Amino acid sequence: MNLLKDSVPKLVRKLAVPAMVGTLFQTLYNIVDTFFAGKISPEALSALSKSFPIYFIIIATSIGVTVAGTALIGNSIGENNKNNSINYFTHIIYFGIILSLIITFLGLKYADDVFFLMGSTEEVINLGLDYTNIIYSGAIIFILVVALNSLLHAEGDTKTYRNVLIFSFFLNIILNPILIFGFLFIPAMGVKGIGIATIVAQSVSFIVILNKVLRNNLVKQLTKDYLRPKFLFFKNIFFQSMPISISICGYALAASIIFTYVGQSGEYAVAGYGAGTRIEQVVLLPILGINTAIISIISQNFGAKNFDRIKETYFTAIKYSFIIMITAGVIVFTSADYITSIFSDDPEVIEYGKRYLKISAFVLPAYPIFFLSNGFFMALKKSENAMISNFFRNVLNPIIVFYIAKYISASFNTFFWIWVGINWFFSISYLLIIIYYFRTKLEKPSAVVHP
Repeated sequence: MNLLKDSVPKLVRKLAVPAMVGTLFQTLYNIVDTFFAGKISPEALSALSKSFPIYFIIIATSIGVTVAGTALIGNSIGENNKNNSINYFTHIIYFGIILSLIITFLGLKYADDVFFLMGSTEEVINLGLDYTNIIYSGAIIFILVVALNSLLHAEGDTKTYRNVLIFSFFLNIILNPILIFGFLFIPAMGVKGIGIATIVAQSVSFIVILNKVLRNNLVKQLTKDYLRPKFLFFKNIFFQSMPISISICGYALAASIIFTYVGQSGEYAVAGYGAGTRIEQVVLLPILGINTAIISIISQNFGAKNFDRIKETYFTAIKYSFIIMITAGVIVFTSADYITSIFSDDPEVIEYGKRYLKISAFVLPAYPIFFLSNGFFMALKKSENAMISNFFRNVLNPIIVFYIAKYISASFNTFFWIWVGINWFFSISYLLIIIYYFRTKLEKPSAVVHP
C-alpha cells in the first residue's frame, strides 16, 4: 500500500479492517474476563467493572505511546527522513519504559483509594485489588508491546497486531478457567487468575511483536548512534503523547463519576452497567479500527503536505462510521435483553444492564465524531487539541451530568438520558470546529506538495 497515492476509501478499508478485527479480539478478550468474573459472583463482576477506571490508566498511557510513535514516525516517513524515523522508534521504546515504571508505582500505591472513592464494599475492594495489583505489576509489558507496534502502524501494517490480538484472545480463553477455578496441580486463584492470564497473554504478544520488528528494514539500519538518548526526540514524544494520555485518563475519571452515581442504586446496578459497557466497547470496534487507519494515512500525508487527501480521509471515515453506528444502535436496542444475560443470571443485574443498553443505543452515532476528530489532530501532531476535546467530553461533561442528576435526584434511566443529550451536543460542536479548522488551516491549495 502507498498511503500517499492509493485511493483513500480503499486505504481506509484496507487499514481499518485488520485493525478492527484486532480490536474486536482485544475487546472480546475483556468480555471473556467479564464473563468469567460473573461466574465467580456478582461481587466479582462489580469488582472487575470498577477496576476498569484504574486499569484504564495503563490503556491511556499505551494509547499515548502508540499514537505518538505512529504520528512521529509516520510523518518522518512521509518526509522521507530515515534518520528521524529510526530515532523516534528507539526513543519511543525508552519513553515507554520510563512511563511504565511510573504508572506501576502509582497503580500499586493508590488503587485501593480509588475503589473506596467509588463507594465500594470491602469485599469488592479486596477482589478489585486482587486483579489490579497483578495488572500494574506487568504494566511494562503492555506498554512495550504498543511502543514496538507503533513502527508497524506508521508503515501501514495493521495485520501483525491483529494476529497477535487474535492469538492472545484464544490463549486467554484457555487460561482463564484454568487459573480461576483450578485444574490438576494448578490451584483455584479466583479473580487473581484473570489478572495472571492477562499478563501471560501480553508476554506472548510482546515476543511475537518484537520478532516482527527486529526483521523490519528500518530497524536493521539501527546503529549505536540511534541508541544514544537525545533530548529533542524525548521532548517531541512527550508533547505528542502526554496530552493524549492525560486527556484519555479523563475517561477514567468519567467512568469513576458514573460508577459513583450508579453505585447509589447498589453493587448489582454497577455490575449490570459494567456488563453493558462491555457490549458498547464491542459496538465501537469499527470506529477504533477506522481511527487507527486515518492516523496512519493522515500522518504520512501531512508529512508530504497532501492536504486534499487529509480532508478526504477524514470525511470518508466520518461517513463510514456514522452508517455503522446507526446500524449498531438498532441491533443493540432490539437485543438488549438477551445480551446482558450472557454475563449474569441474576435478574437484577440483567435488568440494569438492559436498561443501560437501550438508552446507550441512541448515543452511539455521536461517538465517531469524537474519536475520529481526535485521531485527526493526533496525526497532525496537534495533541493539545485532542487534549482539550478530551477534557470537555471526559471531565467537564460527566461533572455536568453528575450535578444535574444530583440536583433533580435523577433515577438510573434519567441519568443516562442526560448523558446522551450532553454527548450529542458535544459531538455536533466538535464537528463544526473541525470544518472550521479545514477552511482556515488546511484549505491552502498553493501549499500542497505532491510527492
